[in-house]
Amino acid sequence: MKSTVEKLSPTRAKVTISVAPEELKPSITHAYGHIAEDINIPGFRKGKVPPAIIDQRVGKSAVLEHAVNESLDGFYRAAVTEHKLRPLGRPEADIVAWPSDKDFSGDLELAIEVDVRPEIDLPVYSGLKLTVDAVEVSDDEVTEELDNLRSRFGTLVTVDRPATKGDFVQIDLIAAISGVEVDNATGISYELGSGDLIDGIDEALDSLSAGETTTFNSNLMGGDHEGETAEITVTVGAVKERELPTADDDFAQIASEFDTIAELTESLKGQVERSKVFGQGTQARELLVEQLLTSVEVPIPAAIIEDEVRRHLEGENRLEDAEHRTEVTESSEKTFRQQILLDTIAEAEKVQVSQDELTQYLIQGAAQYGMDPSEFVQALSGNGQIPSMVAEVARNKALAIALGKAEVVDSNGNAVDLSEFVATADEASDEDVNGDESEEDATDADADVEAAEAKAAKAKAAKAAKAKAAAAKKKADAAKE
Repeated sequence: MKSTVEKLSPTRAKVTISVAPEELKPSITHAYGHIAEDINIPGFRKGKVPPAIIDQRVGKSAVLEHAVNESLDGFYRAAVTEHKLRPLGRPEADIVAWPSDKDFSGDLELAIEVDVRPEIDLPVYSGLKLTVDAVEVSDDEVTEELDNLRSRFGTLVTVDRPATKGDFVQIDLIAAISGVEVDNATGISYELGSGDLIDGIDEALDSLSAGETTTFNSNLMGGDHEGETAEITVTVGAVKERELPTADDDFAQIASEFDTIAELTESLKGQVERSKVFGQGTQARELLVEQLLTSVEVPIPAAIIEDEVRRHLEGENRLEDAEHRTEVTESSEKTFRQQILLDTIAEAEKVQVSQDELTQYLIQGAAQYGMDPSEFVQALSGNGQIPSMVAEVARNKALAIALGKAEVVDSNGNAVDLSEFVATADEASDEDVNGDESEEDATDADADVEAAEAKAAKAKAAKAAKAKAAAAKKKADAAKE
């Protein structure tokens, strides 16, 4: 097989392949075997029909077409490997010349066009200076954290007054379209102002007292009439406010492992500070990518982006929304440029992905989608998406390495310790997972996920038992007093 590559653009290549008769011969033989299995000829067992009889009944042209169709992908992949191409989309193949359908002589000539990953110059990231926001924790932020903790231990108390934001109301709902009831719900407990029930409910409930009723119009969020506008009748059964426990030493002992409210407050301050340090890491990563992208030109494959945009808009049923199409297109192009940038850095730093790293990433992904990790892995494996997950882990590691080589300071000019967010080239060269994930690899990842789940469940059970024992001891001590 002979092949050549012509670069049509930075993101498009044309592969020309010439296959000699002797190279196509195994595919011809295979085609005869397949056709023999599919046809019934009196006097011959299934699969044992001689080629000469197949030529008479089916024709050599059909055999040739069968052979070419089944072998085309193999010839294409061999050419891609030979020329080290990195295809991004589906190839478009054209058969320029067929072998003779009389004796299969003559070369098979193929012309295949495909979008390919563009080659970019590696930007300089070593020594790059990044400035992030300084970490400053205010008393109000600590108080807010303490109030959030107190609210988790609060109790709901019925009050005789109009409902306001933050109150919990017990409500009954009736939805009607053109005067006909289409849905209803009773005894719903809803936090006023949370905005997680139905559009317009917060405005309708504001200032209502127990026993009062009002109506408003809103689009239904589900059911047979999803998306239709209905008149919603809401009746308030009760108004309750959250009564928070006093922030004292007793509360600290109930809500935490600390004995005093001062210790608990100091711990909450540390949590806020750690959260802001994490925010510094996120900000530094975003700044790094933005600066690197401004220093390098990443060609965009229009067809790939258009396909991605169409899939996105079809999923949202917004194909005709021109404004949203523009937003999605810009976002898709930015994502593509970032992926190419990080792929290039990953290759330069020889980044590899370990099985443990892949497993942890899959567990996090499952949690993000609210799925069981094992089911999440099987779904990805079934759709052939495990390799893309491996690539995403590699990109994250590449970004961590690049960040580790940058200089990060805060807005006050102080050096920022981002050791939890960076990696070294040595750390990136762990045991690797092949990007072309096999079924066996996916099964291994699934097993690792289950093991991690079991470990987490065991730790959670131990922690719960410890907390239960501590509570029992405290109750016993109080009884003695």
